Amino acid sequence: DDVAELRKMMKDRRVKKIGGRSWIEVQGKVHVFVAGDWKHERSVEIYHKLEELMGDIEKLGYVPVWDELLHNVGEEKSKEALWYHSEKLAVAFGVLCGSIPPGKALRIVKNLRICKDCHEAFKYMTRVLDREIIVRDVNRYHRFVNGDCTCRDIW
Repeated sequence: DDVAELRKMMKDRRVKKIGGRSWIEVQGKVHVFVAGDWKHERSVEIYHKLEELMGDIEKLGYVPVWDELLHNVGEEKSKEALWYHSEKLAVAFGVLCGSIPPGKALRIVKNLRICKDCHEAFKYMTRVLDREIIVRDVNRYHRFVNGDCTCRDIW
């Protein structure tokens, strides 16, 4: 398997993968999220809110973008791998806190490029939440408004 061989080579050469992180500022405090991480003090609430949001956007027609996932992962694990990306956790936390007034944009900073699935999900989330989501990734700003992104899906 090519992937296993590549990972072994990376391990042998001590190449470290940069972990994806997302940040959101709420009430003057910066909160950091890592995909699938449960270290935040409000993780249970955050994951519950995210699952609620994902259910809401599925009702609007959101379909997961599986392109960037490994193909040998089961459907439930795949869904989990897509749903719990750091930027989605940050958005769920921003909504959950309620200290960012309704109508105000949620502003997220991401240290890597936003994936296709998060990009698609955020377009739907703006419709559910009736608010903008602004994501600064490693390449550009993405401003999601009313189901569209200012990058016009070219990034």
